[in-house]
Amino acid sequence: MQAVEERVCDQAVLKLLRALLRAGVMSDGVVRREVTGTPQGGVISPLMCNEYLHRIDRAWDVREHGVLVRFADDAVVMCRSRQQAEAALARLTALLAELGVEPKAAKTQIVHLTEGGQGFDFLGFHHRWVRAEGRTGGKGVAFLARWPPKKAVKSKPLRVSEHE
Repeated sequence: MQAVEERVCDQAVLKLLRALLRAGVMSDGVVRREVTGTPQGGVISPLMCNEYLHRIDRAWDVREHGVLVRFADDAVVMCRSRQQAEAALARLTALLAELGVEPKAAKTQIVHLTEGGQGFDFLGFHHRWVRAEGRTGGKGVAFLARWPPKKAVKSKPLRVSEHE
């Protein structure tokens, strides 16, 4: 709330945010209320996360560490070299530590985007560098393609309504 109060002075809005933080989250039929922090899965969680991590956006140096793309607690940094990517990861880890947070090891990796490479998942989509063949047999066009990740496609069967 301190981070929010730095930018918001409307007492009615602050009161509403405090109420949302106290509301808790229902999980398996049981309401869970956190003593501190924002409840994971709560409707206010992305807003509060963006406000809290906005400090990283302000401290980030694009020239030195690459382009930071962030939504709530998900982030991707686009760099020109492996050296820049390693420096960016170190900087991001340091900035998060100042806030008392650390990156999730299982989701943190450096990926080199090349044709046929592994790609990465971000905001519910799998991103991979691909090349589309040209109509005249030329080199074609290389671009970053996006589609749902394989596990999402496997778990969600396609349903077609009888009315369509």
